[in-house]
Amino acid sequence: MSDILLELDSVHVNFPARKNWLGRVTEQVHALNGLDLQIRRGETLGIVGESGCGKSTLAQLLMGMLRPSTGDYQRTHHAGGMQMVFQDPLSSLDPRLPVWRIITEPVWVQKRSSERERRQLAETLAMQVGIRAEYLDRLPHAFSGGQRQRIAIARALSSNPDIIVLDEPTSALDISVQAQILNLLVKLQQERNLTYVLISHNVSVVRHMSDRVAVMYLGQIVELGTTDQVLVRPRHPYTRLLLDSVPRTGEPLDENLALRKTELPGNRHLPTGCYFRDRCPQAAQGCEHPQSLQPSVEGCSVRCWRNLSE
Repeated sequence: MSDILLELDSVHVNFPARKNWLGRVTEQVHALNGLDLQIRRGETLGIVGESGCGKSTLAQLLMGMLRPSTGDYQRTHHAGGMQMVFQDPLSSLDPRLPVWRIITEPVWVQKRSSERERRQLAETLAMQVGIRAEYLDRLPHAFSGGQRQRIAIARALSSNPDIIVLDEPTSALDISVQAQILNLLVKLQQERNLTYVLISHNVSVVRHMSDRVAVMYLGQIVELGTTDQVLVRPRHPYTRLLLDSVPRTGEPLDENLALRKTELPGNRHLPTGCYFRDRCPQAAQGCEHPQSLQPSVEGCSVRCWRNLSE
């Protein structure tokens, strides 16, 4: 797992939000704010955080759909291709194409392979993901949600990538189908030595799938470590708040938690100092200074000055 495929160094991504009459940008949306990250071969890196924290922007950056405004994004020479599995399987599949063409679309774009070769590849991949070969001439609307997601996974595999970005791959599926898709992803990873970047709101899914977990807040990673370190023994106050917000059977929601300020600050005008300071129950003197991602005593990395002394 020490083989690094991707590396982000102090990456910022900004979007123009307002322009003056001369066409000059007067206000920006700060989507990613100093992201440092390494992705290693064969691992599953889970990305968790609130809506609006920058997870989807990070996915687009990794896929090459966006470029950093500042900072460095490097793919090592031995990093192969990348593919993505989207949240809604129906909207990500072309409704006018039969399934065999959908699955082999990346191969057609890259190699212009013959129809016979693509049909053979589609049959092989369909078998691996649990779709019968006789269904390959059907259109996407003829399949259930779980089957459509299997088709999307087969399409991602068709170009033989090293890295697959999974953007909420099970959120549109019911519970029983979620388990099937997750087990399929684990099986394919073991067989093909795939690297996953798993973006999810579901902490249980991330805990089940991930080797490492990165917690994002307002375009920054506030905690990064192994799954046990981050989800069992969290050290950053935001990670603790995030885990405390997960409903548990038979346990009422803490009144103090329910009364806390829960709105994510706007990303047009970033807070000074620690971005989480206004919502943090442990905010104190020292939090008014910008925080950097530093290794803690336990080995994970935390963006909080308190963890350097604990």
